[in-house]
Amino acid sequence: MPFTFHRNFAQPAAIAAAALLWVASFALNASAATGESESEVAAVAIDISSPTAGEIVRNRVHVAAIRGIARSGVQDPLDFDVMIAIDVSKSTRFPSGIDVDEDGDVGFNPHEELIAPGTYHEDVVCSDPDDSILSAEIQAARMLIDSLTAGRSRVGVLTFSGEVDLETGERASPNQKDAQLRVAMTDDFNAAKEELDEIHREGSHGATNFAAAIRLAVVELVGLTGSKSEARPRARRMLQFLTDGVPTFPYGRGDTPDAEDTEEALNAARLARKAGLTINSFALGRYALESPVATTEMARLTGGVYTPVRNPGEILAFLRSVSFANIEDVVITNLTTNDISYDVHLSPDGSFSGFVPVGTGRNTVQVTVLASDGGENSVSLNVDFEQSGLTENELVVELERVRDRNKKMMLMLERKRIEAFRERQKGVITIEAEEDDGEDE
Repeated sequence: MPFTFHRNFAQPAAIAAAALLWVASFALNASAATGESESEVAAVAIDISSPTAGEIVRNRVHVAAIRGIARSGVQDPLDFDVMIAIDVSKSTRFPSGIDVDEDGDVGFNPHEELIAPGTYHEDVVCSDPDDSILSAEIQAARMLIDSLTAGRSRVGVLTFSGEVDLETGERASPNQKDAQLRVAMTDDFNAAKEELDEIHREGSHGATNFAAAIRLAVVELVGLTGSKSEARPRARRMLQFLTDGVPTFPYGRGDTPDAEDTEEALNAARLARKAGLTINSFALGRYALESPVATTEMARLTGGVYTPVRNPGEILAFLRSVSFANIEDVVITNLTTNDISYDVHLSPDGSFSGFVPVGTGRNTVQVTVLASDGGENSVSLNVDFEQSGLTENELVVELERVRDRNKKMMLMLERKRIEAFRERQKGVITIEAEEDDGEDE
């Protein structure tokens, strides 16, 4: 069980007072959010958007595209307000371990390699700044935004660090703002990605204040006093929290984590729980994983997911892998031909698109969904197919894109439950095939 500090510290008066007024107006079930009490497996709903009833699918190759939305625990499709919190502290200057900018060279720390003296300036800690941890965070945020469904999701961006007094090592000012709102909640995804470029240009600096980031997210997602965002009461509020370290502010020195810094972060997480936020935390790299008390507890307190990312560069895949809609996998099966397809692109908001082999004429296709809590459901549809339409090259390119993405995800993530789920789907096909053979005899 994660270690937690049990000392309480007062919240800043303005945010705490506003949050208490909001909580008084909207009663929330905190125990359900924490997941501390056992609950039954939620129902899984599946809506197929394409192909529509009566539509004839026409392709040059015998493959049909299936698209839809899956969700767990709710009847109607959900809207999502997603705030991305990016750690821009000084330590994010270090290498991420991958070629983020895809220039063919992987950035490394010259101080940890056998490099001729004078090759790099002594202050350089990453030979290619575009392969830094900050660069990986930025690229991961961009890819997450690209995976969201316009019209259903809004996105916001904030950064957090903490200006340090060079003489004392403590906060430069007791009233400084250690978290900055960079993008208010918006459905203008292009504008959000442009601001990510600006964050990257500004670079890494300062210490690490988790609490400031969480409180700012509460203000913006709930629409408290001072918010630059318009709240959507029916939207599910998500905070995607990226960090390569541990909280070192607001107490003590910026280069030393204190128990008070962690407890302040957890107090902010408790406030977020009351405000209906779910925090999904991502701990990037060795330092963040050495003492993940804050990151694990932030997620647990709010019913979110804690994801350890040992190689910081892998955040590019991990950030998109946590489902807002509590959907973990989608498998498409052609019951007519006994073909099964895993080539499905699943977005965090539960929308999916995939390809399944089909034969000429009518095919009965089954879509089976696995939820994060282990719940499953299937729906069937008739797909009438004719051979014509899209060029083979267009379909092959898209299919390979989905396969490549899913291959990378499978290599990086623990997928035992998904593998078991898929094996069960194979078993269904095998049993049905044996029953058909028995009838023929």
